Amino acid sequence: MRTTADRLRHTILFETIGLLTCVPLASWILGRGLVQIASLSIVLSITAMVLNYIFNLLFDKALVKLGRPINIRPIRLRVLHSVMFEVSLLFLTLPMVAWWLKMTLWDAFLTDISFALFFLVFAFAYNWTYDVVFPMPVAEGEA
Repeated sequence: MRTTADRLRHTILFETIGLLTCVPLASWILGRGLVQIASLSIVLSITAMVLNYIFNLLFDKALVKLGRPINIRPIRLRVLHSVMFEVSLLFLTLPMVAWWLKMTLWDAFLTDISFALFFLVFAFAYNWTYDVVFPMPVAEGEA
């Protein structure tokens, strides 16, 4: 399993790179001010970081409980992991987006889905890259 320090590094790098990429793009697409989108994105980022830590810890524990090696992640498992996380995050953030941007829930849903799709692709690429750059520790006897 990953250490707490490694999980924090994973989360902070993910959110930092994600924000630097997403905020200018979202501001341009939505026609909203950079400060408004940046402040919303920071709130969403904090929400995502907390969820990310909890979700990934529970996901790894579920893999262990199922008897699966946590350092082997085939593509279908990576896709499942990314989709499950983004759906969980969507349920938490939809009311925030609607309120912050003064939108209907439907418009907020479409906006949130756009964020989710962006981060779904980003999360897939980021997590794969992270596992290559910072490999999962392997316990004695595992290969």
